[in-house]
Amino acid sequence: MAPDKLASLRKAAKKPQLFRWAEIREEKLNEKITRKLAVGKNHMIGRLHLEKGAVVPPHKHLAEQITMVMTGALKFTIDGKDTTVLAGDVFIIPPNVVHSAVALEESDDFDAFSPLRVDWLTGDDSYLRTGKSTLKK
Repeated sequence: MAPDKLASLRKAAKKPQLFRWAEIREEKLNEKITRKLAVGKNHMIGRLHLEKGAVVPPHKHLAEQITMVMTGALKFTIDGKDTTVLAGDVFIIPPNVVHSAVALEESDDFDAFSPLRVDWLTGDDSYLRTGKSTLKK
């Protein structure tokens, strides 16, 4: 996303906004994951669709993450411990915690973040696009 687009989003976030998921452009991140975004001034929410077997490689971010699985099941791994999040469950990941996930079945989830995930807004989220972690070893 171009810097002017990011500035436009921040300007728009200063007034009430109505988003309709059906009207938001779906972004294909890779062969198994798509995403739609609704962005406010301090919070954002992504609606993700993950095909069975989709992998979100290890990564971390400054934002607190709240994930609600709407359909399907996701397995998150943090510090070698697996947590399966089923439809209707909410999973909260604190800021700066390395985590990964795999879709155990076709799944839809909402991921809310604060502060904003600038990497998602600028397209600098190569870990999702390539399926490879960008963490330094």
